[in-house]
Amino acid sequence: MTPSHSTQAGRPDMAESRERLFDRGEEYEEMLNRGLRLSGETPDYFMRGRVADLVRRLPPVARPTRILDFGCGIGDTTAHLGRAFSGAKVTGVDTAESALECAIERHASDLVEFSPLTEYRPDGTYDLAYANGVVHHIPLEQRDAAMRTVLDSLRPGGLFALFENNPWNPGTRMVMRRIPFDRDAITLSPPTARRLLRRSGFETPYPARHLFFFPRSLRWLRALEPGLRRFPLGAQYWVLARKPSA
Repeated sequence: MTPSHSTQAGRPDMAESRERLFDRGEEYEEMLNRGLRLSGETPDYFMRGRVADLVRRLPPVARPTRILDFGCGIGDTTAHLGRAFSGAKVTGVDTAESALECAIERHASDLVEFSPLTEYRPDGTYDLAYANGVVHHIPLEQRDAAMRTVLDSLRPGGLFALFENNPWNPGTRMVMRRIPFDRDAITLSPPTARRLLRRSGFETPYPARHLFFFPRSLRWLRALEPGLRRFPLGAQYWVLARKPSA
């Protein structure tokens, strides 16, 4: 499948659903906060936790200068990736035009840019790609094509950090039921995510890592979380995949 084909595949369904989610950036944020109140934390807490673990986990030789935020939404993480990887140029892409308008207004700069997925063309130059909570909104039959779009975006040896909600965590399922745009999402377990990545052409040499074990009411236990990264009970997990060098 050529890059242009993989970029186009599955757009109508994904675009329609995500446009409904992001009809207004403020409404999206309120729905997300409504669900996350069960944890006692804000979306910013989880965003910072994901990116911090990504920075810690990247191989020492990885020094990304071009980063793709695939499914960037309103762009908060896109901008934060730019701060976490100082000097890197970050591109956020999404199908929801209203979300992108919000992202551009809030975060666009010389090093942070945004593009509709309909206009995005993978060029094989990105060092790192990031996606959080995106795949569970993509119809099953379109997921391989979406992952190949990410693959085609990366240079040989480039890395892809795929973050997803953990369906094995009861708290995650409760939160998703409270968020209107997550109720009908088809979640994927860590083994399913790894199979999807390998099927799409990625290597998966690293084990899945699990995050966010304790709500704010039990925050005194969070000092234990670094030792629990391989236990599949966190509210979210992520898989670090790699595009083959050859």
